[in-house]
Amino acid sequence: MLGRLCEDGLKIKITKLDALFSRYIRTRAGWKCERCGGGPYTPPTSALHCAHFHGRAKMSTRHDPDNANALCYGCHQYFHGRPLEHVQWVKDRLGTRRFNLLTVRANTPKKPDFGLLEIGFTALLKELEGEILGSKA
Repeated sequence: MLGRLCEDGLKIKITKLDALFSRYIRTRAGWKCERCGGGPYTPPTSALHCAHFHGRAKMSTRHDPDNANALCYGCHQYFHGRPLEHVQWVKDRLGTRRFNLLTVRANTPKKPDFGLLEIGFTALLKELEGEILGSKA
């Protein structure tokens, strides 16, 4: 298990699955900020965040691709200070129906199958990275 400090100085636990999910989200975005278009960033980097809309503590959506976007540090901080704007940005990206379903999932307690999630994100990441390598050839 890895760890890092969050904004308030508390240490948060980063599991292998968390790291895999974060890499998937940032790879899906082409290692660019999905708000401002900044980048591309060169992995590994902490300048581009896997930003969760519903907090990581909500286990039902912690590893949900609809609940995360790649945001640069500046855009991540911007949304922390403007929660209503963040809501509208996510709703615009997902559409009202997917946004509402994400909200229901976030507020429905459940214990995810972490092993199955790891297998799924490993396969998705390999596919994405293969597409990226194929397009560079």
